[in-house]
Amino acid sequence: MPQHGKKYLEAAKQVDPDKLYDPTEAVALLKQMNFVKFDPTVEMHMKLGVDPRHADQMVRGTAALPAGTGKAVKVLVFAQGEKATEAESAGADFVGLDDYIKQINEGWLGFDVAIATPDVMSKVAGLGRRLGPRGLMPNPKTGTVTFDVTRAVREVKAGRVEFRVDKTSLIHMPIGKASFSEDDIMRNLASSIDAIVRARPSGAKGQYVKSVVLCSTMSPSIRLDLAKALELKVG
Repeated sequence: MPQHGKKYLEAAKQVDPDKLYDPTEAVALLKQMNFVKFDPTVEMHMKLGVDPRHADQMVRGTAALPAGTGKAVKVLVFAQGEKATEAESAGADFVGLDDYIKQINEGWLGFDVAIATPDVMSKVAGLGRRLGPRGLMPNPKTGTVTFDVTRAVREVKAGRVEFRVDKTSLIHMPIGKASFSEDDIMRNLASSIDAIVRARPSGAKGQYVKSVVLCSTMSPSIRLDLAKALELKVG
């Protein structure tokens, strides 16, 4: 069993382990029991009724966080010609092709999201072994392989996060910072849940969402009332 410190144990006393919390109440409680000296990330963890071993039950996509992530995101765009110029104008931190492919092969990974235009993917594909395991490989399913680089860069910078179900049928997502207002965390939570619900795969049978849990870095977890969580409106 993991050993927790006194501050964690004091925070845990505020959470009823047998209660399913209204999302609004859960967010307020999460902010109230913050005990760390830094600004922790607020996380949502969702258990799904899918078997990711089957291709038609894989859940993957992106969620736009209306209030942002609270983190400065460094974006690399693989592009050339006019699209490279467009990416620079949109605010990409790094733009290029062969030079960045070389740097990545040499071990550089100084970015959070990689975007590529379809015409250069034949070259970028060789980075799969380096970027794939880290979740950094451009992928059409997450909107990071596109000719609309302006939109892609701006969405990522504004607060777009990727999600993917793991082998235990769980999705783990950052949805902001504890310093955010309760309203901003609620907006991000609603948008995240909506995105995952809309990403329901064709092979999913029966109950799709099994549970939703909120926590922040190093905090106890708070279980949400599933029906109320699924009723949250994006807006």
